[in-house]
Amino acid sequence: MTSPHLSGPQLLPEELKALVRTVPDFPHPGIQFRDITTLIGHPQGLAASVGHLALLAAAAGARKIAGMEARGFIFGAAVAVQLGLGFVPVRKPGKLPIVTIGIDYALEYGTDRLEMDPGAVGPGEKVVIVDDLIATGGTALAAAQLLREAGAEVSHALFVIDLPDLGGADRLRAAGVKVDALMAFEGE
Repeated sequence: MTSPHLSGPQLLPEELKALVRTVPDFPHPGIQFRDITTLIGHPQGLAASVGHLALLAAAAGARKIAGMEARGFIFGAAVAVQLGLGFVPVRKPGKLPIVTIGIDYALEYGTDRLEMDPGAVGPGEKVVIVDDLIATGGTALAAAQLLREAGAEVSHALFVIDLPDLGGADRLRAAGVKVDALMAFEGE
């Protein structure tokens, strides 16, 4: 779907990558944390990131955009607005005031849960997942499974940042989800 608001991004992904701040040893020693607050605080950087993601979502045939709490809301909702599509929030437990469907998923240490409104998507509706970062892929994979359980077709997931050494994009691909990211940080 094209929108009159869809225009070409002004900054290239390489220029956007330079706007991501790296914070060493956070939250644990040896971790290189990729902080997007510097990217979203830069007006042209945020607009270009959303523009690139919107072009990819439009090419994927998105009918709705889904984003996971919390930073997926930033990029996903902006992409949905740019494309003139609805946005599906995939929430942490207990945040929706209705009966929800949910999925539990494994984290490095323990488990977590995602929930959504089961009526947020129609049967066979093409939903593209948008999030800020793909690391191990647990949250994105759980979101894809949850959206599919609700009846959506989920064949694409888009990210601002990929940490390919952590294998999340490969996990999504193995589950039949095509993955695109605007930038990658190797070795993390």
